[in-house]
Amino acid sequence: MKIAELFYSIQGEGSLVGVPSVFIRTSGCNLRCRWCDTPYTSWRPEGAEMAIEQIVEEVKAHPARHVVVTGGEPLIAPDIVPLTERLRGLGRHITIETAGTVFEPVACDLMSISPKLSGSTPEGEWAARHERLRIQRAALVELMARYEYQLKFVIEKPADVEEAGALVEQLGAARGCVILMPEGTDRDGLRERSVWLAEICKQEGFRFSPRLHVDLWGNRRGT
Repeated sequence: MKIAELFYSIQGEGSLVGVPSVFIRTSGCNLRCRWCDTPYTSWRPEGAEMAIEQIVEEVKAHPARHVVVTGGEPLIAPDIVPLTERLRGLGRHITIETAGTVFEPVACDLMSISPKLSGSTPEGEWAARHERLRIQRAALVELMARYEYQLKFVIEKPADVEEAGALVEQLGAARGCVILMPEGTDRDGLRERSVWLAEICKQEGFRFSPRLHVDLWGNRRGT
């Protein structure tokens, strides 16, 4: 499978923020978010082909109980099911970071689902395809039913919160599993959005997530 990067860091987002983790970033995505922070896995897919055993050996080389399989969209990666089964065999806690547009019966301890809101739709040739695919309710419902989950929404403007809330209601998601995270790839922009987003989270009862890796290291790979 094509791997864009494989590295040891700390989880920067969501309910496990701050936890040391090995990240396996697959390359390839069925969406094209206009603000994608990993364009080298979607708009311009990069990476090297790695066998499952190579990936597993790299994971074993790091002192972490947690593994995060991310992308791109990891659930469209070939061999994603056997890879997660091998990671489970190592006794690792597995987080899958997905947009929730497809379902695969992976081994997973936390399904981190990030549905893409309408503001993610780009202009140009990808617009219609992205808009058609970005919300797949059947896949979302299946993932939520089968796994412990968090719904993590990227918020660019206050109106995004209303859209996210409507989807949460439609899916019947537990409010405590909903996480709002500011969009941005630089510290100043994140801080500006974080201030008003935190207030909304207090009012609505949603959880707030920082982008800790950006705060610590900036917007660069391998973090």
